[in-house]
Amino acid sequence: MLRVGKVVADLSEENQKELVLEGGRGGKGNTHFATSTRQAPRFSQDGEKGLEKELILELKLLADVGLVGFPNVGKSTFLSRVTSAKPKIADYHFTTIIPNLGVVKSIYGDSFVIADIPGIIEGASTGVGLGIQFLRHIERTRLLLHVIDVSGLEGRNPVEDFKTINDELKTYSEKLATRKQIIVANKTDVMQDEDLYKQLEELASKKDMEIYKISAATGEGVDELMNRVTQVLKELPKEELVEVEERIVYTLDEEKDEFSVTKEGNDFIVEGPAAERLMGRINIGDNESMHYFQKSIRELGIEERLKQLGIKEGDTVKFLEWEFEWYD
Repeated sequence: MLRVGKVVADLSEENQKELVLEGGRGGKGNTHFATSTRQAPRFSQDGEKGLEKELILELKLLADVGLVGFPNVGKSTFLSRVTSAKPKIADYHFTTIIPNLGVVKSIYGDSFVIADIPGIIEGASTGVGLGIQFLRHIERTRLLLHVIDVSGLEGRNPVEDFKTINDELKTYSEKLATRKQIIVANKTDVMQDEDLYKQLEELASKKDMEIYKISAATGEGVDELMNRVTQVLKELPKEELVEVEERIVYTLDEEKDEFSVTKEGNDFIVEGPAAERLMGRINIGDNESMHYFQKSIRELGIEERLKQLGIKEGDTVKFLEWEFEWYD
C-alpha cells in the first residue's frame, strides 16, 4: 500500500475548521516591559517560531454510493441509466479515466449521490494502472455496488473478478473491505452461459451478500436494485468514514516549562520546550534582554538545576545553538 503517514484532519462537513499547525506565539513590545523607573525600555520580546510539518493534501469525492469493478463491466452505462450524468461510454477498457458523479432521485422523493470509480484492476492498491489514484475516493462512500460482467463475452470469470477486486480493497484498507456491498451482475442481456451467474450467486449466498441481476444497457432489473439501494442507505448507521488517527489539539494558552539539563565534561546542555521558548524571545545583543534571560533561568529552575549538577565558574552552558560562560 502506497499511503504513508497518518490522517491529521478530515474536512468533510460544511464550514468545518481544523487547526493542523499552530503558529508561533506572538512576542511582546517594549511597552510591555515599561516600569516606573524604566519608562522607555529598549528591550522587547521576539515572537516564537511556528511549527513546521510536511503534509499531503488529498481531495476525495463525497458520494453515498460507489461503483467498483473491473474496467468495461458497465459501470458508466449503469451511472448514465440511473442518473442524468453523461459519462463517456465505449466498448473498450479504461474508457473512464476520471471519477464521475451523478445524483439519483428515488421514488420516495429523496436523493443520493453515486460515483463511478474507474481504474481498479489487479494490483491497483500497489500502484498498478489508475487504481491507486481513485481507491481513496471509495473511502467516502457508505455503500459499494460491485458491478461484475456475467456475460462471458470477454472470457472473464465473475467469481475470480469478485475475489480480485475485494482483495484490492482489503489491501488498500481493512475498513473499506468490510463496507456494505451489493453484488450487481451486469450484462445479463447478452449472457452466454447461465452457469457463470449461478456460480456468482452461490458465492453471494456463502458470503451472505445481496446480489441483483441486471442489464444496465436495457434497464432490466435496475429499478428493483435502486429501490433496494435507497432502502439500504436509510438503514445504514452514520459513521466516521475516515478515522482521524492523529488528532492534535493546539491551545494558545498552553505553556510547558519543561527542560532538561545534561552534563558533558565541562559543558552543560539545556534543552526542552522551556529553553526553546526562552531563546526564541530574547535578543542576546541587548543588555536588557539578557537581564530578562538571567531572570528567566532563575524563575524556571534552570539555574538551580545547573548548580545541582555542579556547575562552576568558567564552565560552558549551551542553550540550543548559543553558548554562555558561567559566572557566579
